[in-house]
Amino acid sequence: GGSAMAAVRDVEIDPEGTFKYILVHLQRPGGGEQRDIVRGTKAAEFHNHIFEKVNPEMEKLGYECKCLGGGKIEHNSKDKKIRVFGLSTGYGKADHSVTVEILKKEYTDYEITWSDDKK
Repeated sequence: GGSAMAAVRDVEIDPEGTFKYILVHLQRPGGGEQRDIVRGTKAAEFHNHIFEKVNPEMEKLGYECKCLGGGKIEHNSKDKKIRVFGLSTGYGKADHSVTVEILKKEYTDYEITWSDDKK
């Protein structure tokens, strides 16, 4: 059944502002289905705060989580623009191009860009 996987949203980010994000790889133990998800929020002072919240939620659903890295997201809902940049000190830099592809699935009418800029 793909029902649990379907219940997990590809993207959960704040609707506005600039905030930290992480790219998380989900996998069924023993190799079944797998996918990457994006999580970001202003509420997180550090990248690991996001992971510490996501990890137990996903474990309950039967997934193993691995943080693939992090960065920042600048979400401008008024202009329908998202910019992905920066890195996580603890987890390293996520592959922002992967993050952008995931964001595009959710924010289909947005202009979404990424760079390796720190700010």
